[in-house]
Amino acid sequence: MHHERRDGMDNAILIAGPTASGKSRLAMELAQALDGIIINADSMQVYRELRVLTARPGAQEAAAVPHRLYGITSVAAPFSVGRWLELAETEIANAREAGQPAIIVGGTGLYFLALTQGLAEIPDIPEATRQAARAQLRTLGAAGLHAALKARDPVMAARLKPSDSQRLVRAYEVIEGTGVSLATWQQRPGSTATLAPPWHGLVLTWPREQLYRRCDERLAAMLEQGALEEVAALAAMDLDPGLPAMKALGVPELIRCCRGEIGRAEALAAAQQATRRYAKRQITWFKNKMRAWMTINSQDSERISRENIPFIIQNLLTQR
Repeated sequence: MHHERRDGMDNAILIAGPTASGKSRLAMELAQALDGIIINADSMQVYRELRVLTARPGAQEAAAVPHRLYGITSVAAPFSVGRWLELAETEIANAREAGQPAIIVGGTGLYFLALTQGLAEIPDIPEATRQAARAQLRTLGAAGLHAALKARDPVMAARLKPSDSQRLVRAYEVIEGTGVSLATWQQRPGSTATLAPPWHGLVLTWPREQLYRRCDERLAAMLEQGALEEVAALAAMDLDPGLPAMKALGVPELIRCCRGEIGRAEALAAAQQATRRYAKRQITWFKNKMRAWMTINSQDSERISRENIPFIIQNLLTQR
C-alpha cells in the first residue's frame, strides 16, 4: 500500500510511561488518527511466550494497525538493549520511508535513553570472562560479588544495590574484561547512532493511587485471561532463573504458585505489590530522565483521546 507523504508525518512519536498507564491505548488512537506504525519499546513484550502477563497487543490490535517488535524472540534467547536499538532504528527508517509516523511506545526507560542519546560503546567482553563473572556470583552470592566489585570498582559498587545480581555481574565482567569501569565507559560519547529529528516525546503520568489501582485491576484480569497457565508453561521450560524474562512482573510470584508454594490469592497479592513498586520506580525514572518531554496527566483514558490527540497532532505538524 502506497502512503502519500504528508508534511510533518515523518515525525517519530515516543510514548513512555509506567505500567498500566494506558500507553498502548494512546498509541493505538494516534496510529489510527495518523496512519502510523507502532513500534514496541518494552523489554518484556519482545518475548513470544509472555503474551498475557506483559499485556502484549493482541491479534485485533495488530490487524487494525501495524505493530512491530512484539513477540519477536524466545525467553531463552539473549536479547539486549543494543539489539533492540538496531531493530528499532530499522523499523523507524522503514516508517519514514513510507511517510508514516513511527509511534514508539513502552515502559523501558533504557530503550528510550538508548534511542535518543545513544549507547556507550563497550567492547565485547570475552566469553571466558563473562562465564567467570557468573561463576563468582554462584560462589559468592550477590552480596559477596558486590564486595568483590567494591574492591575492583568502587564507583560502580556504590551505584548498585548488593541485591542487584544482573547489574553486578555486568559491572564485574566489564572491569575484569576491559580494565576500565563501566561508569567510565558510560561517560564516553556514544558512537551508536541516535534517533534523527524530528521526534516528539510524551510521558503519561497518573495520580499514584489511581495508577496503583489500575495495576492491581489489570493483574487480576490477567489471571482470568490465563496468566497462570502462561507462567506454568514458562516454568516447564526449566530456564536459568537469572534470565530477564524470569524476573518479568508477576513471573516469580506465579511460578511459586505453580509449584504449590503459595496459593493463587497470595501469589496475586505479591505480584500486585511488586508491580506497584515497579510503577513507582518508573514514575521517578521518567520524571528525572525525561524532563523535556511533554507530560500528559491521564486522569481518565477518554479524556486522553478527546483532548490530547488533536493537541499532539497540532504539535507534530508545527514542530519541524
